[in-house]
Amino acid sequence: MQHIQRITPCLWFDDQAEEAARYYTAIFENSRITSISRYGEVGREIHGKQPGTVLIVAFELEGQSFTALNGGPQFKFSEAISLQVMCETQDEVDYYWQKLSAGGSEGECGWLKDKYGLSWQVVPTVVPELLTACDPAKSERVMAEIFQMKKIDIAKLKRAYAE
Repeated sequence: MQHIQRITPCLWFDDQAEEAARYYTAIFENSRITSISRYGEVGREIHGKQPGTVLIVAFELEGQSFTALNGGPQFKFSEAISLQVMCETQDEVDYYWQKLSAGGSEGECGWLKDKYGLSWQVVPTVVPELLTACDPAKSERVMAEIFQMKKIDIAKLKRAYAE
């Protein structure tokens, strides 16, 4: 029996849904496009898309299902929602930071926007552990370091924690 993911994020694009899905599935291992549906004649007076153009792309990133929709230019991504990429090592942090920020922009504290305007957080798995330390002074030093960073540097956070 196949597991059905009850909640699937839907990402609204103007007309780059397939391009974005291919971009994301090339970055993450264990990822794939599962289906592509296309606009037809029905509703053309509402959606204004040419029949045959991509409507929806269903895809998976590391087993997480997503839907990419070509809905038109009415809506844009904002930082109000982001996707977190949890990383075990600095090499992973560096890889995802470089791939996802290419053509986009680097933000503060591990946040970035990709070339489609979607916000991502590239987060080392050690961060929650360091921020919930029993010693509040250690957590404060770690937080002070994070606030000075764009891409998170695990070694610097561990040094701040150990001081």
